[in-house]
Amino acid sequence: MNYESSFGGDTITARSEDLYGSEGEVETRSRRRNTIIAAIVALAVLIAAGVYFFGGKPETAAGEGAQAGAGTTDSQAPAVTVIVPGSGAVERVINATGTLAARREMPIGIAGEGGQVVRVLVQPGDWVRTGEVLAVIDQDVQAQQARSLAAQIEVSQADAVLAQNELDRALQLVGRGFISKADVDRRRATRDAAVARVEVARAQLREAQARNGRLSIRAPESGLVLERNVEPGQVVGAGSGVLFRMAAGGEMELRAQMGEADLAALSVGVRADVRPVGSDRTFNGRVWQVAPIINETSRQGIARIALGYDKALRPGGFASAAVISGSSQAPVLPESAVLSDDKGSYVYIVGKDNKVERRDVTTGTVTSRGIAIASGITGKERVVLYAGGFLNPGETVRPQMQGGKRS
Repeated sequence: MNYESSFGGDTITARSEDLYGSEGEVETRSRRRNTIIAAIVALAVLIAAGVYFFGGKPETAAGEGAQAGAGTTDSQAPAVTVIVPGSGAVERVINATGTLAARREMPIGIAGEGGQVVRVLVQPGDWVRTGEVLAVIDQDVQAQQARSLAAQIEVSQADAVLAQNELDRALQLVGRGFISKADVDRRRATRDAAVARVEVARAQLREAQARNGRLSIRAPESGLVLERNVEPGQVVGAGSGVLFRMAAGGEMELRAQMGEADLAALSVGVRADVRPVGSDRTFNGRVWQVAPIINETSRQGIARIALGYDKALRPGGFASAAVISGSSQAPVLPESAVLSDDKGSYVYIVGKDNKVERRDVTTGTVTSRGIAIASGITGKERVVLYAGGFLNPGETVRPQMQGGKRS
């Protein structure tokens, strides 16, 4: 369609397509507008019908809309896994360190007059029996003295036999009147003195043999040789000090250093697990003695833990011990649930309205099941199990019990 108009004598001609577009585009926009208007009308009709049939009011509709908004917010809250730990028996463990040593250590030195060492018969690590010879000392001079004393016994015995024969003859002659009773008494005294000299000679020989026996260094009791401090050719005597050191029966112990509070909670007979430094083995032992005194400087005492013999237990070595001093009831949490900061250890609790609360706790023994909680929770709370470090107190969460069930 063309239009013509005149203005100031000039004629202006314009096509309607240039002003409003093509007829197809006009029709498309019109249909789109009509569709939107129809949808709005239909939605208004549905709302009005709902209000009519269900007796709704504008205020009710507004409340439902708010609840829908709240549901949307709850669905957007972070999901967390929680656990209700309960309360169970937890063994109280006292950790300590100390030095390994022989339970009954026997230092062995010279018991006699000493001399030059001829032979040493044992090495550290050897087992010996009671009375077994450990080292031999030269006994040549002492042996000759013993032979002399043995010969002296024979001389004394001969004198005693002669005195007895003379006494017998005197007794035969006294009845005939050839010898007086005084002579008989003198011969009897001579016989008795000769017999006494025999006993003296025998005692002197036994004394010499005992001294010679003490020259050989012997084990006072069966056990394990720990140290050897003597070599052949060495001259030893009463002032030579300790030549051998033994562990009676091969029994060992750990002398564990403990504080006053731990010693007070300890009793004789409780079990202990001992692990020497550098070893992956654990040895079972028992506390057999608790120190009756406390060191004034370190404020510590010693608990002695008895151990059986094993090559891995070397006296003088360092070891750690876990002493089981009793048991108590306490909640146990996995390590992932227990957090810590400058204020100490804490956990996150999911309280009312699923809001996160911080709860300060005191940790106890670390067990194979987790960390025992000495105080702070009762075990009936819902404790956040994972990712507690990403939460903040007061934050709303969606708790889920461990195993996938929602709390």
